[in-house]
Amino acid sequence: MGAGREGRLGGKVAIVTGAASGIGRVSAERFAAEGARVVVADIDADGAEGVAAGIVKGGGEATHVRCDVSRADDARAMVEAAVERYGGLDVLFNNAGYTNPPRPFGETTEEELDRSLAVNVKGVFLCSQAAIPAMRGRGGSIIVTASVMGMRTRPGFTAYASSKAAAIHLARTLAVELAGENIRVNCLAPVATDTPMLNTFIGDRDPEEGRAAFISTIPLGRLATPSDVASAALYLASDEAAYITGTVLPVDGGRSI
Repeated sequence: MGAGREGRLGGKVAIVTGAASGIGRVSAERFAAEGARVVVADIDADGAEGVAAGIVKGGGEATHVRCDVSRADDARAMVEAAVERYGGLDVLFNNAGYTNPPRPFGETTEEELDRSLAVNVKGVFLCSQAAIPAMRGRGGSIIVTASVMGMRTRPGFTAYASSKAAAIHLARTLAVELAGENIRVNCLAPVATDTPMLNTFIGDRDPEEGRAAFISTIPLGRLATPSDVASAALYLASDEAAYITGTVLPVDGGRSI
């Protein structure tokens, strides 16, 4: 994992999935500001292109790819783009995610379960599987956006919470398997975050009432911001976290206490 560019990620090559908006966008921008060359990946190709263009305009290095993380061919093409453009890969931030609106277990559809597993678990599996060969011989950091609901769930989110719990255990399994190759694997567990996905979490409730309900469960008294989560991702991506693997870092304002 080379150096040469200034910043906490100087000289590193990073992929961020789900990077067209929210946590992914802010993380891609933060990584680039800290010296990484960034592949901005998202199923929303136009959004990814816009984020990459903004990074370049600001003096950073970035390119974009369209990627449906639940498709193996897309995951492989994403990693190939990083290697061909920048010569390798040091950081994979598996951030793309999906949730359905809150509903009782008996009303949760098979399609919602399938999509939750496809993006939140299979996506991590496929993207990590594609990335690992590019990290061999140089080490690396794989980060997974899980959720506090993967550890401490709440009613109405059976598919989402179950998929995030599975993602956590997948990451821990990879951490054990890859430690000997100096490839670290860690999870972030955010609480409700002020992103476009928040409206889906709120569902049919009044938006302000829904936000207030989430905030009432958080000891620090506010929602997470994309910047809060991006700061944690930056730490796990950096050499400052060189001795940390297999952990789940809550970014939850105390929600999981």
